[in-house]
Amino acid sequence: MIGALAVQETLTAYLDAHPEEKGTLAPFSELLGLGVRVTSRMDFRGHVTAGAVVFNDLNQVLHIHHRGLNRWLRPGGHLETQDSTLLDAALRELAEETGIRPTAVDTVCAGPIHIDVHPIPANEAKGEPAHQHFDCRYLFRTSSAGVLALQAEEVTDYAWRDVDEIEDETLRQRVAAALATSTARA
Repeated sequence: MIGALAVQETLTAYLDAHPEEKGTLAPFSELLGLGVRVTSRMDFRGHVTAGAVVFNDLNQVLHIHHRGLNRWLRPGGHLETQDSTLLDAALRELAEETGIRPTAVDTVCAGPIHIDVHPIPANEAKGEPAHQHFDCRYLFRTSSAGVLALQAEEVTDYAWRDVDEIEDETLRQRVAAALATSTARA
């Protein structure tokens, strides 16, 4: 399982690169400072999740339709005991939700391209109150033909979409910049 120190180091490195987000990520920093087990999905003050932002050779980004939230998102989810890093968790979630194996993607940068704080509504069926996710999003490139198998209990569909269809402005800008850099190198 990913330890609090590794999460703290990831957050510190991220904030060093993006100091303008200190205010936005203050709830995450505060819980870490209080010693809250943010790696446990059972702590409803807030917990860490890991996401995969994957783009293909056409510079399109993979979106999945999340059954529970009824929204188009990028693959991702809760940490599991077998995850040794946040990056590993993002790759595992990508494989679970889409069938795209870690060997079919290249990691674009070692740290998260974006960390987002967002509310999750209460889920009475799971006995979960409303809470926050601290989503560490990692950027990957693939030349793979695509999605192999959707995780039916969580994902209803998938689509490759242009970067400008990413809802979150900060994530959209960072992915566009990364794509421009990778295109310039090619």
